[in-house]
Amino acid sequence: MPMRRLSIFLCFLLCGPPALAWNAAGHRLVAVIAWQQLSAPSRQAISAALAAHPDYNRWRERAGGQGEAAIFAEAATWADNIRNDPRYYDEGREPPLPAGRYDSRRHKSWHYVDFDAAGRPAKGQLDRQIKRLDRLLGTTGDPAEITYVLPWLAHLVGDLHQPLHVGNTADEGGIRFVINNPFQRGQPLTSLHAYWDDLPGPSSLRGKRLWREAARLMAEHRPPAQGDVDLWREESRYLHASAYPRRSGRPLPVIDEKFQQQARAIADRRLAEAGYRLGRLLETRLRQRVSRETR
Repeated sequence: MPMRRLSIFLCFLLCGPPALAWNAAGHRLVAVIAWQQLSAPSRQAISAALAAHPDYNRWRERAGGQGEAAIFAEAATWADNIRNDPRYYDEGREPPLPAGRYDSRRHKSWHYVDFDAAGRPAKGQLDRQIKRLDRLLGTTGDPAEITYVLPWLAHLVGDLHQPLHVGNTADEGGIRFVINNPFQRGQPLTSLHAYWDDLPGPSSLRGKRLWREAARLMAEHRPPAQGDVDLWREESRYLHASAYPRRSGRPLPVIDEKFQQQARAIADRRLAEAGYRLGRLLETRLRQRVSRETR
C-alpha cells in the first residue's frame, strides 16, 4: 500500500468509532458457560426477569428456538448492540430521550477502565460498575431493576476479562495501536484492540457450534478461583505484557504465528474464566434473594 494511502487509512482507522469488547461470539460463550454454573431456580429467575425486558422478543428471535440459555446468551450482547440503536443515546453528546421505565443511556464508559502512566485509573468505569450492579442485584426489591441489571452484568464481566479493556490511556486500550494481521483476510490492518475482540470467532456463532465451542473451553479450562472484581481487573492488567506483538514490521507491528497461538490461548482461558465467574456471581446473588424471599 503506498504511503499516502496508508496514511489516509490509518487516519480513518484511528478516528473511527470506539472498539467493542469481546465480539458477540465471545459474550455468548461467556453467557453459555455461566449458564452451566446455575441452579434450576436461578435459571428460572433469570429467564423471568429477561422476559420483562423491552428487547426480549429480539433476543428470543435471534436465539432461534434454542431455549432459555440461548436467550440469555443474546442478552449478553445487548450492551454493545445499543451503541447503534436510536432508542438509546450517548449521555453528554446527544440530547436525552424521554424518560421511560428503563435507563436509555448507552453508558459507553462502563465498558472499560484505562490506567495512566503512573498506574492510576484515569478513564472508564468498568470495575466500579460491576461492583455497583452486583450490589444492586443482591439488594433491590424492584423487579425492573433486576431486569435491567442482568444483561449489563452478563456483558461487563466478560469485558473485564478482555485484557485490553483494562488498558492504557496512551493508546486507549490498544484502539490507537495499529497492527498488520496477515491472518485476517481482506484487510490485514486493524487496531490491536479489535484484533483481541475478534479472537473468540465469528460474531455469528450460535446454535450447536456455540455449544460445542463452550464445551471445548470448559473441557480445557478448570474453574478458576472466584476472587473479586479487583482480582479480575488486575489479571487483565498483568496480561498487557503478552497482549502486544513483539515482532516489528514495516511500517507496522506484525502478528506472527507464535503470537497468534499465544493470543488465542489467552483469549480461550479468559473467556472460560469469565463464564465460570459470572455464573457463580449470579448464582450467589440469586440464591440469596430466594432465601430472603422465602423466609
